[in-house]
Amino acid sequence: MKWINKLLKLLLWGVLIGLLVGLAGVALAYFYLTPQLPDTENLKNVQFQVPLRVYSADEKLIAEFGEKRRIPLRYDQVPERMIQAFLAAEDDRFFIHPGVDYQGILRAAVQLAMTGERRQGGSTITMQVARNFYLSSEKTFTRKINEILLALKIEKDLSKEEILELYLNKIYLGHRAYGVGAAAQVYYGKNVDELDLAQIAMIAGLPKAPSRYNPITDPERALTRRNYVLGRMASLNYITPQQQLEGEAQPVSASIHSAQSEVEAPYIAEMVRAELFEKYDANAYTDGYTVYTTLDSRLQTAANRAVRLALQEYDMRHGYRGVEQQLDLPADAIEETLIRRLKDAPVYGDLLPAIVLEVGDKSVNVLTADSQRITIEWEGLSWAAPYKSENRKGNPPKSAQEILKPGALIRILGQQKKEGSFWRLAQIPQAAGALVSIRPDDGAISALVGGYDFFLSKFNRVTQAKRQPGSGFKAIIYSAALDAGYTPASLINDAPVVFNDPSLESAWRPENYSGKFFGPTRLRYALTKSRNLVSIRLLRDMGIQHALAHAARFGFDPDELPHNLSLALGSAAVTPLQMSSAYAILANGGYRVEPYYITRILDHQNQ
Repeated sequence: MKWINKLLKLLLWGVLIGLLVGLAGVALAYFYLTPQLPDTENLKNVQFQVPLRVYSADEKLIAEFGEKRRIPLRYDQVPERMIQAFLAAEDDRFFIHPGVDYQGILRAAVQLAMTGERRQGGSTITMQVARNFYLSSEKTFTRKINEILLALKIEKDLSKEEILELYLNKIYLGHRAYGVGAAAQVYYGKNVDELDLAQIAMIAGLPKAPSRYNPITDPERALTRRNYVLGRMASLNYITPQQQLEGEAQPVSASIHSAQSEVEAPYIAEMVRAELFEKYDANAYTDGYTVYTTLDSRLQTAANRAVRLALQEYDMRHGYRGVEQQLDLPADAIEETLIRRLKDAPVYGDLLPAIVLEVGDKSVNVLTADSQRITIEWEGLSWAAPYKSENRKGNPPKSAQEILKPGALIRILGQQKKEGSFWRLAQIPQAAGALVSIRPDDGAISALVGGYDFFLSKFNRVTQAKRQPGSGFKAIIYSAALDAGYTPASLINDAPVVFNDPSLESAWRPENYSGKFFGPTRLRYALTKSRNLVSIRLLRDMGIQHALAHAARFGFDPDELPHNLSLALGSAAVTPLQMSSAYAILANGGYRVEPYYITRILDHQNQ
């Protein structure tokens, strides 16, 4: 029996020595690593990466720019049920332990000893905050010790509520969603206080592995994880067994919800983005700037419709250019296959892609990407005479078979009439257009449309396209004449004239649009009727240099204007924005205003 007592004494001494060595190791690690730890005081004033958001003047979302989606919430803005779900899933002893849960670490150590694998990290929410803000995700013992020490330090500097607020706003939850506010929007298109129990549990199950337990990429595994969270909530008496069963009975309802624009104004959004990037560099996308523009959402919607309607009608008058693609449509074609093909075709403006299924004598049946089967009657087809050239189109069709065949990938458009609505065949306009509306009293841009559709062409024709204004420039010429001493009653002869201008290639014989001449004409009448010959004679009489200097007062660069008599007919190349700002001067009594589109920029603190 003596050898047993000796063995027990040896084991006891071994345990004591091991314990002392362990304590000494911990002490050495503490005194060595603690001075190298970062200051956790800055967590009280942490600034999250929040995307740039652009709003209209009536506070409707136009666009959001930024790689990370985040909606920071205060602790009191997070529903209690959401907090309970995260505690159940991640750290049910959060409000009890000092930042490190020694029970959890012990379980992780036993697991490591028994299996040789680090399956459980024993991380608390505080430790996850330490890792997410200060450390990497590498699995090393040194990082784990740093994590533990930082967690203890964080618990001294911050309250439990402050730590949990940081965690719920910082944690990555998949699909570019950071924090519970963004996750609620990304997966369910709701605010956090609008989620039901099953949806809350689904989000709470994501931190463990956002890609593996994601309801979009792997619904089955996500469902298992969600039900685990519900079970944990029930075992902790956060919910009743009945609520657990009801939550588990709910199907997976998650789907990707992008930031929903409340007003369509992508061209102005791009102007804002470019200006803020120039001012703040890449920080513009992460520092939580909120930009309010001058746009009126009601006027912007009307402007979008006006531009598209005008371009569609112009396009129709020139005939039908044919289908976008002729697909092979076998008799046993599967609808799901056709719908997948349709979803690959982008929607431009209000033109929907569709595939022709059947062609009758005076109608066609088509399939849309949302599985609708639509019949287009002859009223929506009869316009489609074949396009020949810019100035000519073919004979009007007599039947639908002359226009379309089954399998044709086309565009369709819903249109209104007095008796109701109908569908018609359409096509993406080849002609482009733009519209800008400015408040003349202060220069605020109320509406701006840079093209038919931003995703069809990002070229902004309001600010980038220079075109000849034509007779629109005559108002500037006549304003210069008044400045030179002419009056609305001044007489200028409307008669044929030939100019041998050295700056022109040959003799110039301008004419009026009507081809007629009307003799002596008062300026007010000549401007009303847009008489070319009067405008040219007027410019010659008062002098081109005077007109150029006067145009400069309207915001035009004289060096970019023609220095010859063609200036009277609007041969200069200017942008629509330049013309609208020039006309704003005439509208507000002669006071010049600079166009602007940003009213205020707020940072993440709304300052």
